[in-house]
Amino acid sequence: MTIRVLLADDQTLVRAAFAMLVESAGDMEVVGEAGTGREAVELARGADADLIVMDIRMPDLDGIEATRLIAADPDLAGVKVLVLTTYDTDENIVEALRAGASGFLVKDTRPAEMLEAIRTVAAGESLLSPGPTARLIARLLSSPTATTPVAGGPECLSEREREVLTLVGRGFNNAEIGEVLGLSPLTAKTHVSRIMGKLGARDRAQLVIVAYESGMVTPGGV
Repeated sequence: MTIRVLLADDQTLVRAAFAMLVESAGDMEVVGEAGTGREAVELARGADADLIVMDIRMPDLDGIEATRLIAADPDLAGVKVLVLTTYDTDENIVEALRAGASGFLVKDTRPAEMLEAIRTVAAGESLLSPGPTARLIARLLSSPTATTPVAGGPECLSEREREVLTLVGRGFNNAEIGEVLGLSPLTAKTHVSRIMGKLGARDRAQLVIVAYESGMVTPGGV
């Protein structure tokens, strides 16, 4: 199945480079390009995209607000957002995840890694650049305005579901979760889907935040 990608970045040359990269992949196509967050929201509603590669810093409406509008639109429930940032210390990354982004990458990511990231997020997985993730979540936890982005808490989960949520918080994919817990990848995926349903989470990225906020996973922990 071809992954339909919408590109949102205020730099024309950057968009052109990303477009060439995406079009070079046999399983992807570019269905639109936006230079502002507002354009990204408008195009998302008409381009029938599967995934939006969204820059954080854009004029008119930044990538965070654009992501929030897209995530809140029931007609765009299946659209994933992969946030791009120039620096992995960008303080807005956590807010982007809270707004509904399914993951983030820094702009100096290698081309092959970016294509794989698009495939990962389009398939419903979360993707968080491993280096800065723990530091960013630690900052989120220390924020006085932090609020859980989902409807419920881990207390509504079964013991097995809590085990699965802990592993999701540590960045494990379904196959890795299955290996640790002695489950098939399909069973692990089913558990993740049930957890998302119980917590009212949009995707795995929000489950990661819940795992850290609840103390089930700690920055730098094992």
